Amino acid sequence: MSFTYAPALESRAVVDIAPSYGLFIDGEFTEATGGKVFKTVSPSSEEVLSEVAQGSAEDVDRAVKAARKAFEKWSALPGSERAKYLFRIARIIQERSRGLAVLETLDNGKPIKETRDADLPLVAAHFFYYAGWADKLDHAGYGANPRPLGVAGQVIPWNFPLLMLAWKIAPALATGNTVVLKPAETTPLSALFFADICRQAGLPKGVVNIVTGDGTTGAALVAHEDVNKVAFTGSTAVGKAIARTVAGSDKKLTLELGGKGANIVFDDAPIDQAVEGIVQGIFFNQGQVCCAGSRLLVQESVQDELLDSLKRRLSTLRLGDPLDKNTDIGAINSAEQLARITELADSGEAEGAERWAPACELPSAGYWFAPTLFTGVTQAHRIAREEIFGPVLSVLSFRTPAEAVAKANNSQYGLSAGIWTEKGSRMLAVASKLRAGVVWANTFNKFDPTSPFGGFKESGFGREGGRHGLEAYLDV
Repeated sequence: MSFTYAPALESRAVVDIAPSYGLFIDGEFTEATGGKVFKTVSPSSEEVLSEVAQGSAEDVDRAVKAARKAFEKWSALPGSERAKYLFRIARIIQERSRGLAVLETLDNGKPIKETRDADLPLVAAHFFYYAGWADKLDHAGYGANPRPLGVAGQVIPWNFPLLMLAWKIAPALATGNTVVLKPAETTPLSALFFADICRQAGLPKGVVNIVTGDGTTGAALVAHEDVNKVAFTGSTAVGKAIARTVAGSDKKLTLELGGKGANIVFDDAPIDQAVEGIVQGIFFNQGQVCCAGSRLLVQESVQDELLDSLKRRLSTLRLGDPLDKNTDIGAINSAEQLARITELADSGEAEGAERWAPACELPSAGYWFAPTLFTGVTQAHRIAREEIFGPVLSVLSFRTPAEAVAKANNSQYGLSAGIWTEKGSRMLAVASKLRAGVVWANTFNKFDPTSPFGGFKESGFGREGGRHGLEAYLDV
């Protein structure tokens, strides 16, 4: 006898979404200069959630001017005073976390248990952590009395909208900078709710400005001559365009770009634990994670056993309404992203890899893709080389640790990797040879505000999080 799960829906009533939102500039919500708007849609139902202002170059200029004006007083505040605002923001995020989790799930499509249990606690933790640094910058290892840069232009992606905002804004404010932030076009709502949190916390006007819009809005922010620092998380192609834009200027730049993380399972690994780590590594947030473990490298002698166990586990994953607390796999963020995942998965089949997915009924409305596994993959396959950014896992095998390292490093990317083994010596030996910014051992996708995050090669440069994350916002 098998038990089925009754729906356990989180209430939508805990969040009140307005029919329209303006830009947040100099502490006030204001219409876009041209009066243009765009709609933000819930990926799981294709329902229109709200209309949002489309910021222009003129609006970006207004926001940068407000940030520049606010910088003088904000940077002059003692660190202990700036810390009070950050602590206040962190506490308000905790108080409002249930509503923010529902909002993020509606706008992004990821399961409520992820926004509730992973995203929101980490968002608050980042503000708490950098609040603690605000009056200790002399002891951060960057010399006595390090100075802020000025106005930070920050462009964030749609896969972790509020968390990426926290990664960017918290260290910028702690170090005395002011901010103009451009959220992703498909997920603007949590950033606009954060603007209200800034007002609730009594943050001085102009310290944080939110300008919504598409890629042209982000490009105007990056190119603005009075921006001192650019921080971008997103695709490698856009990151390269940003690097070209700021080349020759004195703007400081950090880029966190694509990834094709290798998850390496040795023959002595705890199989059940490794299977959970593999699932967490590639199916968390529907695989829409830049550090996803999208390449599984398995030692040949345990490949069959591991794949049998993995397929059994994938058959238990529940895909469906992201607001249902039982849901493991939510919706893909947009029709455009779904089309890219579909095209790359089809190329895997066309190039001869063997495709497998559990029996899975996809909802009729919204953007959905079943968790998918490819075996018989070679390093020449597109699915082994290109970032799919979806719930698609490519499985390759290896015989020796040297071969595992060579295959793991055979990528244009270098953001993350995982190692599964019971031997500490092997763990350390392999980790030291991997060209990846973050290496997890017997776990995957574990984040902590005290730990730096960033990549090698085409995964970008600079670090966010930890003491290292302060450097990007200081004149050192």
